Amino acid sequence: MSTTTSTVNSTVLSQPVLGSRRFSNYFWAVVVSIGGVGFLLAGLSSYFHTNLLPVGNPLELTFYPQGIAMTFYGVAGTLLATYLWVAILLDIGGGYNKFDREAGEITIFRNGFPGKNRRIELKSNMADAQAVRVDIKDGLSPRRTLYVRIKGRREIPLTRVGEPISITELETQGANLAQFLGVPLEGL
Repeated sequence: MSTTTSTVNSTVLSQPVLGSRRFSNYFWAVVVSIGGVGFLLAGLSSYFHTNLLPVGNPLELTFYPQGIAMTFYGVAGTLLATYLWVAILLDIGGGYNKFDREAGEITIFRNGFPGKNRRIELKSNMADAQAVRVDIKDGLSPRRTLYVRIKGRREIPLTRVGEPISITELETQGANLAQFLGVPLEGL
């Protein structure tokens, strides 16, 4: 579930889930990209004795040890930036929760990294839903999560990972889902 609104009609409740395409991820990908490329160009400038940066004068750096350290940090920053951009491009963690009364089916779908488990899709019978649980933990690393308990399975998280949503929005979404499924709401 995300801050975008759920699509509801009398038989289907569909909730989009925001993945890695969040503003904070774009911000950090840009910052790390600029920093990584800047460090890499500064290190290479000290090695080739040619100013590759439009700002500053890295020619005053000696390659041993300053240039090597700058090059190392530049490569590490560039690799981290590449990882962030790939995660954003593939929208890791993004997907939807779909509850279909007509088909009697619950579908939880998430995007993953390429490979064997590129897409995660869980399907269950709606009759197997036992409860909707709200989990709120405040502190240094707050957690606000909505789960659905399915008979014979572990609790399945329905909310996005990362930025916690407001308590009011979480309670509202939990109450609406519990009412739609006809199951109790726990954890409040």
